[in-house]
Amino acid sequence: MEEKDKLVKENLIDDCIFCKIIKGEIPADIVYENDMVIGFKDINPVAKFHIVVIPKKHIESLEKLDIKEDAKYIVEIHKAIQEITRNFKVEKDGYRIVTNIAKNAGQEVKHVHYHIIAGEKLRKYEIIFLRG
Repeated sequence: MEEKDKLVKENLIDDCIFCKIIKGEIPADIVYENDMVIGFKDINPVAKFHIVVIPKKHIESLEKLDIKEDAKYIVEIHKAIQEITRNFKVEKDGYRIVTNIAKNAGQEVKHVHYHIIAGEKLRKYEIIFLRG
């Protein structure tokens, strides 16, 4: 096993769906991958173009980020976003990047991830609270 593969596997956890995608245990429609990040189509898209980009290290959220150790993953995510949007030719018409931090913001998977949403005219960003 190569050293970088060993490091990646050591940082992943068993009960995280995104870690399982990284390990190849759960299939995903992968559109981008390098040594540090992976991008795949969202299984519940909210627009015609909806990609999720994640680091290949389990980091629960931006609030749990170790800025000295993990900032390189955030930079790499942004590089991937730029490459993905250019490869799919959505950069000219525009796209939205979303990341949710914690429960009240809508974070469903506790693994840092960014959504790239594009491919159609997006509504202005609205905060909608459903109260039961």
